[in-house]
Amino acid sequence: MEKRLNDLIDKALSRRKFMAGAGTAAAAALVVGCNNGTTAPTPTPTPTPAPLDIPDNDILNFALNLEYLEAEFYLYAATGSGLSSADALTGAGTTIFPTGYTPAAVPWGAPNALLSEFANELAQTELDHVRFLQAAITSNSGTPVPRPALDFSFFGPLATAAGITNPSPFNPFTSAAAFLIGGFIFEDVGVTAYAGAAPLITNTNILSAGAGLQATEAYHAASIRALIVAADAAASSMTYTTIANQVSALRATLGGGNETALSSMSIVAANASNAVGFSRTTDQVLHIVYGTGGTAGVAKGGFFPNGMNGNITVTAS
Repeated sequence: MEKRLNDLIDKALSRRKFMAGAGTAAAAALVVGCNNGTTAPTPTPTPTPAPLDIPDNDILNFALNLEYLEAEFYLYAATGSGLSSADALTGAGTTIFPTGYTPAAVPWGAPNALLSEFANELAQTELDHVRFLQAAITSNSGTPVPRPALDFSFFGPLATAAGITNPSPFNPFTSAAAFLIGGFIFEDVGVTAYAGAAPLITNTNILSAGAGLQATEAYHAASIRALIVAADAAASSMTYTTIANQVSALRATLGGGNETALSSMSIVAANASNAVGFSRTTDQVLHIVYGTGGTAGVAKGGFFPNGMNGNITVTAS
C-alpha cells in the first residue's frame, strides 16, 4: 500500500514549496479591524435553538486551540518540528509524544514524495490558520490564548478504544498510511466544529472569515478521506478504510453522532436526507478531543492533558 500512494495522488497534487504565510496577520486585521463589534441583524425567523450568548473572541480562541492541535501535528509530520515559540505565544504548554518515540518527520520514502508535499501544504495551511486567528482576536480587541499542552501519545489509547489492534500501539508518525489516519482523526472534527460555531458568532466579518476557514478544513478532510479509500482500493484491501471507520464510530459515540461511514460510495461526510455537512457544538467537540463520553464537568484529557485555554474548556453535559 505504502509504495502505491504516490501513484494515487501524483495527478491530484502539484509540488508546493513549504513557505511562510506572509501577510496572514495583516489579512486577519483587515477582516475585523475596520468593523470591530459589528453585529449581524437578528435573523427572521429566529433560529431554533437560539444561539448562546458567547463572545466572539471566546469562539475564536476555542477554534485557535483546535488549530494549534492540527498545526502541531502536521508540522511534526512534515518537518519533525512543531510551532515556533513566536507562533505558540508566551506561556505555551509542551507537546508530549508516545513513550520511546523521538519526534521526527514521517519516513515518507521516495514512493510517497508527493504525499510528503501534501503534508507540507497541510502544515503550512494550519500554521496560517493559527496566525490568522491570533491576528483576528487581537484586531477584535481580544487576547489570543497560547498553545495549550498537547498529548500525541493519546493516539495510542484512542486507537485501542476504537478497537484498532493492528498496528498497535498506533502512532501516526511512523508511516505514510498511518499519517493519513492521523489526519482523518482531526479533520472531520474541525469541519463540524466550525459549522457548529457559526450560529454563535455575532460579528458578520468574523462569521465570513470563519466560513472560509471551514471551507479549507473541508478540503483537507475530503482529500484525506479520498486518499484513504483510493489507497485501499489500489491494494485490494479495506485495511485503512476499516481503521478510519473504527475511529469514526468512536467519534460518533463521544461527540453526538454526525458521522458518515467511509467507503468507495461515501467519501463525502454529510447527512443522508439533503447532503448538508454536519455540525457539532463546542460541548460535543470537547468530548471528542478530551476522549470522554457524555459527562459534565470534564476539563481536560485526551489530546489536551491540561485542558484547552480560554473560556470554553469544560464539558456541560
